[in-house]
Amino acid sequence: MHELDLQREWRSLVERLEKRFGEGLDLDAILFLVGVQELGQGYRTFKKQEKTDLMHIAICRLLMQYGYYEYMGMDDDGWPHYQPLAKLPQLNPTQQSLLMKEALLEYFKNAELLN
Repeated sequence: MHELDLQREWRSLVERLEKRFGEGLDLDAILFLVGVQELGQGYRTFKKQEKTDLMHIAICRLLMQYGYYEYMGMDDDGWPHYQPLAKLPQLNPTQQSLLMKEALLEYFKNAELLN
């Protein structure tokens, strides 16, 4: 996706999410929301380690779309687990951010979570 198109679509996604969840959402906040969605247990107060785990779940789920991870199933506590399938490319922080934004756009298009 062309970077200008990506930024335009990203801004549109953020605006739709902010209407639903409140102002001030950044990339990390949206990753957190995806983690909560993928956990499937609804929103509650999460411990610090659980918040980190939710971000990891979101990243694995998003990169699964590109063949980097495979869903393995739920553990006894109902948390999803993923297995790496391919080594991630070396990316600088800007490239990482663009990859996550592109993956999030694809995720929300496929999941139709905002309709």
